[in-house]
Amino acid sequence: MFAKLLLLLFALASVCWGGAVIADDLSTSGNWVYFSDTVMGGRSSGMAERVNVDSRAAIKLTGNVTTENNGGFVQVRREIDAGRASEFEGLSFKAKGNGETYYIHIRNGSSRLPWQYYSASFQTSDNWETVKIPFSKFERSGSFMAKSLKKNTINSIGLVAYGKDHQALVLLSNLSFY
Repeated sequence: MFAKLLLLLFALASVCWGGAVIADDLSTSGNWVYFSDTVMGGRSSGMAERVNVDSRAAIKLTGNVTTENNGGFVQVRREIDAGRASEFEGLSFKAKGNGETYYIHIRNGSSRLPWQYYSASFQTSDNWETVKIPFSKFERSGSFMAKSLKKNTINSIGLVAYGKDHQALVLLSNLSFY
């Protein structure tokens, strides 16, 4: 009887723990790290912070993106435990911004150099929009990487403003795997 009770408790704990992983809001958990092209001589500047907007917890990325001096990006990124995305098909999140196009950069086992990542873009508006991006839509940044993203080796997710001179203002909330 005691063994059956232990098995039942273990099964319930596994189900509850599994649900928490799926429901984990990656935008409000973990350590997000901001950096810009100044790490390689660029002149972009900005900041990232955790905020509450419209009763929603979010990551806010702002800045002045400039291509001056071979620059052109501001980014906030967080690490992900390898294997965490193995059972999922993509990323889902809510986004709001200033109407510019922004990017999600995923790094994985194929991303050995700082400029290697898989990227997908999304458009913002002044309203919260739900964005779903299948892993199959992420494109590699260079030819020395695997052609397709291997989701079982994902080790970081970044929110990025880059590629042209502009003012960045983007909010990301409810980031999760689906």
